[in-house]
Amino acid sequence: MSPNEWLAIGMILGFFVLLTVGMPVGIGIALAGFVFGMLGFGETLFNLLPARIYGVVTKYEFLAIPLFIFMGVMLERSRVAEQMLDVVGVLAGRLRGGMALAIVIVGVLLGASTGIVGATVVTLTLLTLPVLLRRGYNKGLACGTICASGTLGQIIPPSLVLILLADITAQSVGTLFAAAMLPGLLLAALYCLYILGFAHLYPESAPPLPVEERRALPGLALLRRAVWVLFPPLLLIFGVLGSIIGGLAAPTEAAAVGAFISILIAALYGRLTIAMLREVSQMTTRISAMIFFILIAAQVFALSFRGLRGEGMVADMFAFLPGGITTAVIFMMVLLFILGFFLEWVEISYIALPLFLPFFMSAGVDPVWLAILISLNLQTSFLTPPFGWALFFLKGAAPPGVATSDIYRGVIPFIGIQIVALVILFAWPPLATWLPQAIGW
Repeated sequence: MSPNEWLAIGMILGFFVLLTVGMPVGIGIALAGFVFGMLGFGETLFNLLPARIYGVVTKYEFLAIPLFIFMGVMLERSRVAEQMLDVVGVLAGRLRGGMALAIVIVGVLLGASTGIVGATVVTLTLLTLPVLLRRGYNKGLACGTICASGTLGQIIPPSLVLILLADITAQSVGTLFAAAMLPGLLLAALYCLYILGFAHLYPESAPPLPVEERRALPGLALLRRAVWVLFPPLLLIFGVLGSIIGGLAAPTEAAAVGAFISILIAALYGRLTIAMLREVSQMTTRISAMIFFILIAAQVFALSFRGLRGEGMVADMFAFLPGGITTAVIFMMVLLFILGFFLEWVEISYIALPLFLPFFMSAGVDPVWLAILISLNLQTSFLTPPFGWALFFLKGAAPPGVATSDIYRGVIPFIGIQIVALVILFAWPPLATWLPQAIGW
């Protein structure tokens, strides 16, 4: 190995050391890139940095990020989730585990309309966890269902993960949105099957809704309320995703329309105020700034790694693996899964993936299939202890009687389900590639 390749390895290790001592991600990744890039090439290497940063901040597709964030925060502040849970909970209340099924369904709807894991998990926890525990639900099942359902927004479009993966893999955002639809719904269906199976084996741990609550809303009144509560969010989902997948609008244009419709929904439900609009705008600015700061800082790291011949070193490493491309994909999936125990999806996307993807692109691996595999894998980073953010969000909003061990025990089966979905997609690529091909992308 050349001295520069050793510097590339040292840069990766140095970044993890900085994370371990508590350095913020954006500062740590930029600092590691600057130090080791200077050691390898001096300041001349960074003459290219302004052009790379300019490419990030002027990329048209990235306008969709703050717009989708605004849409999600606005809907969360509009208490759409609370109303959907009331209606779907009653509709599914006759079944054992019906309330948990309602949480998964609402998680799908929220994922397709907000895509913000933190807001979704906290909202679901505050609204449902005390109710589930009061009705006798198993603590582990309740916690695991909320955490897993709250993270569905990372695979079900519109998803920030998919927008960034589209940039990294040089694919259109609409193509990845279409490719993620079926795998996302498959994952939600597997969650539902697990809940039904658990409720069948342990009926006392997932009881149905009491008859009195089911009869509180007569059939016609329930139908009217379901239309009133579900129609606006569904119209938003089909409008945004339908216009993108149907080719009527670019993702950025659809995101702008979605942000505007979310304001109309808040006004329709009588919750739009100047104070709320200010709060939503401030939250959108904070989340967007965090993401873009990491994107810009990652350019320093990526430039240094490429200059130090890190990409060639990674290609040589994969070439040593037996079994060809199949083994290389499995190796990367296992490595990403392990990284998910310690890093967030943004960090993994802009630190690990640029190291690996050039090898797979040059080997002719289908980038759409690979991107959806990666997005499913990245979703587990929200659930895997010790640093799964969904676990922290739930713990912070949970009642005092819920222990950390209950949360960890509850998410383990759902992590297993995500691995099963990953294996299914690995074995059957058309699950991701069929829809984009069917619509001509």
